[in-house]
Amino acid sequence: MAREPLDGQFIEVQRLLERPSPAFSNEQMFEADPRLFPALRDAIKILVLGAGGLGCELLKDLALLGFKNLHVIDMDTIDLSNLNRQFLFRHSDIGKPKAEVAANFVNKRVPTCHVTAHFNRIEDFGPDFYEGFHIVVCGLDSISARRWIQQMLLSLLKYDSDGNVNPGTIKPLIDGGTEGFKGSVRAIYPGMNACIECTLDLYPPQVNFPLCTIAHTPRLPEHCVEYAKIMAWPEEEPFGPGVEVDGDDPDHVTWIMKRAQERAAQYGIKNVTYRLTQGVIKHIIPAVASTNASVAGLCAMEVLKVASNCSLGLNNWLNFNNSEGVYTFSYEQERNEECPSCSRKVKKIDLKPDATLADLLTYLKEEPTLKMLEPSIILSFGGDNVKTLWMPGSPFIQKKLEENFGKQLSELKVSQNSVLEVQDKSSPLGMTFHVNFIS
Repeated sequence: MAREPLDGQFIEVQRLLERPSPAFSNEQMFEADPRLFPALRDAIKILVLGAGGLGCELLKDLALLGFKNLHVIDMDTIDLSNLNRQFLFRHSDIGKPKAEVAANFVNKRVPTCHVTAHFNRIEDFGPDFYEGFHIVVCGLDSISARRWIQQMLLSLLKYDSDGNVNPGTIKPLIDGGTEGFKGSVRAIYPGMNACIECTLDLYPPQVNFPLCTIAHTPRLPEHCVEYAKIMAWPEEEPFGPGVEVDGDDPDHVTWIMKRAQERAAQYGIKNVTYRLTQGVIKHIIPAVASTNASVAGLCAMEVLKVASNCSLGLNNWLNFNNSEGVYTFSYEQERNEECPSCSRKVKKIDLKPDATLADLLTYLKEEPTLKMLEPSIILSFGGDNVKTLWMPGSPFIQKKLEENFGKQLSELKVSQNSVLEVQDKSSPLGMTFHVNFIS
């Protein structure tokens, strides 16, 4: 029986559904320049960071979109637990570098694409290397690595006499991330829109369990694993004095798992497994293959928009939620005019007059807009006249500077408006701070 239209709406919908597609219509509604795609395919050079769950999907998508010149960096080797979601790897690849195996797989299956592998840390390369790429795509699981690469791209910017960014020096950063059934895509144009440091306080702090709970009243299997890791391991030193826990070493993980199972049995706790143990040791977030595929596809389409300028790009953050159905939305994250990274302004540090060097280090590590890891601090008096207050990493230098740790900043010749040059391993760029003593 024919359906009666309601106020003409049904007729209109039917007309739209039955209209001829432009692809099969005799009318030539739009004709792309035939030189566009070959130019994009041959000229654009893309760097993919990470060859894990998201990285594998990114390489596949970019190769199938027609991009010919891809590079991938990953410092990890393939583990058995990777095989359930990182589809470019096989059982015979366990122990091999992820970047090399992923590159070889794509090169064999997509002859038009050439992927160059780098079994390195991203910090192993300098500005000359990163300057050779047009677009950088992140499939990383580390916030500190994201911060580092963004700072590197900021360091490549050049400015005109009016202080405006030269557009030709901008390397767009397309950042994807997943956690369980949720994910996000972010389009960052360094120096133009909100950077990672602008919204650093939105990233949640890493979950740590209270030490008293771990030691006295464990309630979760994770508590038992943490007990074995931070209390039983240093006490027993199962693999020799000074050997630290390696989450990628099966022997280390197995030892901690057995100690955790013994601890769990004392308190009636179950489900201490190898996978859980390694997840707690390495702070692994549960990954879902379908989420990686969806977010990687969104990232790849954003790369295509950026490369071809065929439509408006993402402005500038997109959320993906597949927990109950599929839901996405996007909004613009606003730039922080006081951002220490992209605003090019000198940041002030508010400290009490009796603050010590230890207080300053705590501030740099815990301030939500900074979250530094191992800062080194140099007091600048102008020109080459400087004084090193703190420098981690070198045991010899650190031992000489240990006496500064408990001293008040005034004793170290730090006064109102003193200039502090701070370096941290989370960034290839240094930051400049002015000290502001407040009562």
